[in-house]
Amino acid sequence: MTMQGVILDFDSVGPADLDLSKLYELPVTWTVYPTCLPSQVAERIANADIVLINKAPVLAPQIDSASQLKLISIFATGTNIIDLDAARQKNIVVSNSTGYGTGSVIQHVWSLILALTTNLDEYRKAAMDGSWEESDFFCVMDFSVRELQGKVLGIVGAGELGSGVAKIAEAFGMQVIFAALPGRTHSAQVSRMPFKDLLSKSDIVSLHCPLTKNTAGLISTEELGLMKDSAILINTARGALVDEYALKKALQERTIAGAALDVLSVEPPVDGNVLLDESIPNLIITPHVAWIARESRQRLVDQVASNVEAFLAGKPRNQVF
Repeated sequence: MTMQGVILDFDSVGPADLDLSKLYELPVTWTVYPTCLPSQVAERIANADIVLINKAPVLAPQIDSASQLKLISIFATGTNIIDLDAARQKNIVVSNSTGYGTGSVIQHVWSLILALTTNLDEYRKAAMDGSWEESDFFCVMDFSVRELQGKVLGIVGAGELGSGVAKIAEAFGMQVIFAALPGRTHSAQVSRMPFKDLLSKSDIVSLHCPLTKNTAGLISTEELGLMKDSAILINTARGALVDEYALKKALQERTIAGAALDVLSVEPPVDGNVLLDESIPNLIITPHVAWIARESRQRLVDQVASNVEAFLAGKPRNQVF
């Protein structure tokens, strides 16, 4: 008997330019919803055996109402929008996706670092607004540019993304150091230094750790005060790792030299955000796009299809528990 599958909020994966054959060739009858409000989840998954989600939450009430549910697979690594305890109690397999966006995210991290250290946007404007034409010289030198060679990159999180960012740093001739976060047990894979020491030594700090109760607000007034006034902060992980009010103040008061973020504490920022202010100096914000290269999204869909295929074969993979 063919299983019934539901794909919620599929448009958030951007399927229009992807090859979906691996997913649709599975022996599953799919019902696909381009978007899904939290209030619509229970009704839509009520008769499903398999549910695929990205950002639509599947919590205890929805799980309790889905009597046939056997597998939840998420188009993401984090599973905070799934009630894992409720799924466990009903023997529902939960699978996630890992490593699919590594190349895309690393590329974006370095685009942000390079844009800030070369003052790329200011020089782009200078080429177009007449500044270059009015220059007494063959070039414009109104904005500072700093070489990366010899600088120190401090990385918080030594997983696949943090390690990938480190490899590129080495190609630029940078020194890389990794943080040992307080209260955390770390693998011996890389050497680490205390988090506060890393902040004071780094020219660039890049965040690649998960958001947990221990890392929420990891970068706030005290931590920004420990950083060099020439340092920049990069966050492509989770918005709530950074105290956004403290960051705005630090940039305005030149406590640090700049910041670039691909994430905010609430996404999308429908009620605004303190950092969405063009008067804040040396701040770049992109709308959570580090992961969206087509190749990355294709790997994501293929990986979720493999999760379903393995489950149907009685060999679940990428299980969260």
